[in-house]
Amino acid sequence: MPLTPLYGAWYPTIREVLMKIQISDSSSNEPYIQAVVLLFGAVVLGYIAYLIVFGIMKRWNERTGSDLGKLFYRHWRSPLRVLFPLLLVIFASPSVGIRESVMEPLRHLFNLLFIGAVAWFLASSVYVLRDSILTQYDVSARDNLKARAIHTQINVLVKILLVVIAVFAASSMLMTFERVRQVGVSILASAGVIGIIVGFAAQKSIATLFAGIQIAVTQPIRIDDVVIVEGEWGRIEEVTLTYVVVRIWDLRRLVLPITYFLDKPFQNWTRVSADLLGTVFIYADYTVPVQAVREELERIVKASPKWDGKVCGLQVTNSTDRTVELRALMSANDASLAWDLRCEVREKLLAFLQTNHPGSLPRIRADLAGVEGALGRGNVVPANS
Repeated sequence: MPLTPLYGAWYPTIREVLMKIQISDSSSNEPYIQAVVLLFGAVVLGYIAYLIVFGIMKRWNERTGSDLGKLFYRHWRSPLRVLFPLLLVIFASPSVGIRESVMEPLRHLFNLLFIGAVAWFLASSVYVLRDSILTQYDVSARDNLKARAIHTQINVLVKILLVVIAVFAASSMLMTFERVRQVGVSILASAGVIGIIVGFAAQKSIATLFAGIQIAVTQPIRIDDVVIVEGEWGRIEEVTLTYVVVRIWDLRRLVLPITYFLDKPFQNWTRVSADLLGTVFIYADYTVPVQAVREELERIVKASPKWDGKVCGLQVTNSTDRTVELRALMSANDASLAWDLRCEVREKLLAFLQTNHPGSLPRIRADLAGVEGALGRGNVVPANS
């Protein structure tokens, strides 16, 4: 037996234990004891190999400080802790000298565990690839347009790969059962009819899946985009294959189907860049000194850290029979700063007019000349005049 040295050290002890519980009363059970010891030795040897490999990897990471090595260590550690011993158990199983009727279910179990472990390892490798790419793009940076695009694409593609891995793993596990294989052959024989039925039944699901892929490729929205959907202002928090989560300004979450962003119009304030123009409207009397208000606006925005130094202006954009409309225009690096800057400018311009030009605030004029004449002649003025 080629792997006999593996169990030589444990064999006497395990045999003695089994004899005490009356499992090994006769020599007919000797092969089973040898099988248990052999498989146990394979597990121990596989775990030792795992400790050696990851011990070397850990020291190499500590010495070089490699980010990629740290990712491998963090994501591969758990699946390989199972995969190493399982591989040695599979290699050792042909050397087990017990009846085929007993060994066949064990081999089947080992194969199922191996498929699951390989799927786990592949999923961990996907996460390694994801993290190695995303660590190069910081979404929290001020100019994060490219980073948000990469994060959106990678996150959606990772979800697609995980679904593919899970489907292939489940299919492989099912195909190890003889009855399932027979059913599979029968299904393939009538694949045309079943494909049509499944296509009609899963039409909406398939459309949603392709919509998720289209969103990842064309990117009408990205992670952390500022959008207006359903009359709500918010940021794109999560993009999946089937739905999108929008974090609204008051921390509520609006969950929308992925097809919403392909079928309905919406506003994306950061589609090209995060820079944004903010407007403030002031309604004042015709006597308002426009140039003084313009100079005050420039003073306010230059003193504010929220202004990006690009756009600042004030214009008279409309007039009615009672007031004139002043529009103050200013720019900021993102939507949140633009909102805060608008509120600050609005408050300070109103305070400026109240303090320095109170007569410029909106007022209602009335001509009382006719009323005074009527009163002087002793006429009664109606109450509703």
